[in-house]
Amino acid sequence: MTAAPYPSEPHGTEDTEIADVTEDSDVTDVTDVTAATGNDETYDEYEEAEPVPSEELAADPAFWFAHLLLILSHDVDEPEAYGVPEEAYDAMMARLFDAEAPPLLFRAPFRHGHTACVTYQSFEDESLIDFFVEHPDWGRFGFLGQFGPHGSAPGLSWPELVNLARSEGDPGAEGLQDRAQRLLLLLPALGDADTPLAEARLTVAEALVAVGLRPDTAGEFAARLLGDPARHEPRWVLTPESPIPLCTSDYSPRQVPLALGITEEQALALAEALQGR
Repeated sequence: MTAAPYPSEPHGTEDTEIADVTEDSDVTDVTDVTAATGNDETYDEYEEAEPVPSEELAADPAFWFAHLLLILSHDVDEPEAYGVPEEAYDAMMARLFDAEAPPLLFRAPFRHGHTACVTYQSFEDESLIDFFVEHPDWGRFGFLGQFGPHGSAPGLSWPELVNLARSEGDPGAEGLQDRAQRLLLLLPALGDADTPLAEARLTVAEALVAVGLRPDTAGEFAARLLGDPARHEPRWVLTPESPIPLCTSDYSPRQVPLALGITEEQALALAEALQGR
């Protein structure tokens, strides 16, 4: 089985090295997201490589297995135990982490014109998986986290994750529409001590089955992916300064309001969208 070609850190761990992420700079494209995470050496390469929409990979269970193993740093049994042939897993890993290919983009549109995005960008010696929110009127991104040499997370609470999975984008919005796929796409950004564990395990297990993984191991896999949130994850709090919750983790990009610098009206719209309204 192919080894992970990047050093990925599970969200919420205290030994994660993170970049000094601040959202008060104008983040206008994927280049700026990378620059904001401290990976200045990748700036020029990102600038030259336009992310390619790649939602067609969501039809392959091997994609979901590989994507979710970000949470476990690829510390897992053979993929066949979860319904993914080893050769399919190896081929998907090669596709996701091809240093010669342009970045891959996965989108999940949600309420009020927002889109949650995940990009895979690989280089000869490292890979970056970025999670962020965009809106055509912002002129910046709202950073949710990154897996890579400068990992930062978490970026979503459990209620936000569920609301984004169940939300619907504007008519004609491009990206993933299936709720199970949307949930699993953003699951690596989750970190919430108040996650209702029994409900979350059932919800994630059902999503795993829906995307083609084995039903008889889905519950065990869901439990491993979620871990014990009450022991390892931070909490989310509201402050008078913003309608958007902040994360208590020192390692979260959401120590400051998501997409800091957008207008008050835009922040209210984003807060409502994260609440499923």
